Amino acid sequence: MSGKAVFLYSSELEQNSYPAECPFNSKRAGLTRKTIISMGLLSGSERSEHPPISATRQELEKFHVPAYLNALENAGKGELDANGFAMGLGTPDCPVFRGMYDYASLASGASITAANLIISGKTDIAFNPSGGYHHAGPNYAAGFCYINDIVLAALTFTRVGKRVLFLDLDVHHCDGVQAAFYRRRDVMTISLHESGKTLFPGTGFENEIGEGDGKGYSVNVPLPVGTYDSAYLKAFSEVALPLINSYNPDVFIIELGMDTLAGDPLAHLNLTNNVYAEIVSMVMKFKKPILATGGGGYNIENTVRGWALAWSVLCGDQTDDMSIGMGGMMLANTEWAGGLRDRVLLSDAGRRCVVDAEVQTVIERIRSTVFPIHGINT
Repeated sequence: MSGKAVFLYSSELEQNSYPAECPFNSKRAGLTRKTIISMGLLSGSERSEHPPISATRQELEKFHVPAYLNALENAGKGELDANGFAMGLGTPDCPVFRGMYDYASLASGASITAANLIISGKTDIAFNPSGGYHHAGPNYAAGFCYINDIVLAALTFTRVGKRVLFLDLDVHHCDGVQAAFYRRRDVMTISLHESGKTLFPGTGFENEIGEGDGKGYSVNVPLPVGTYDSAYLKAFSEVALPLINSYNPDVFIIELGMDTLAGDPLAHLNLTNNVYAEIVSMVMKFKKPILATGGGGYNIENTVRGWALAWSVLCGDQTDDMSIGMGGMMLANTEWAGGLRDRVLLSDAGRRCVVDAEVQTVIERIRSTVFPIHGINT
């Protein structure tokens, strides 16, 4: 383990951005970088910034079909036809904007760059806040996602014989990644997300566990509306940790979507960013390389603060409260009181009982269906 942490960023990612009316804000990465620089979290010998390399057409075609890539490139030039529209381009979720192909190639290339840095031994920790496009399929765009950088990064690892554990903490189910590896066991996908009963994309239920060689290697933890920190951490500790121990991956990919946070306008969970700090800390104890990406997060300030906190843990500079004197301001459901951590949220006791019961049911279902495949005693 080299111990060095690498932050992937390029100002070019700010030049071609989603339309202003789109909830997905690509400037979050730059704002995160500005925050961590101001707190001294991007200096010193053990952390550095690294420019991403755009994914080549050959690299993109490791997962995406040529006809789709052609449609995406043409749409970015203002040429969207019926075939492109049928592939999900030009919708409210996946709007057309100039330079979109170049943006998607660079954002996904950042995750491939991070994977190659880990493979080469130049780093063990890499964070691409501009990544996390887990909904994109081989021939379609969906959910603000055009190119699936997670799949491409995972394939970069598997091509050199690495076993990958993909841990998705975004509030939405990683349907695109799951589908890509549903019949494979060299990539285990564990996704904790708001239930598809109440949120896009309507998938990710406990019975989706993989097929063929991949049976038992797709693991879904659908969570009820109002899930709070303790319930979420219980699900992670009782489902994900035993599976990680059993699978013993060579490398982790973690999607750090911040749309699980209380106050996010597009989802209904009730977490604080302390959950991310704790889970990242637990994953780091496995002493395996970690490629972390961004993802969702539509309260911009809360998302930036959550990513900055996650980065502080990844590069080993996290303290109990990170009180570095950033000044005070109120941000919706959270407080920035001179640090990065959210205050503790109080939730309705009656609702907590409902959440606890639903989470326990989900845990028991996974234990009964997935754990026996891996020889895990319950």
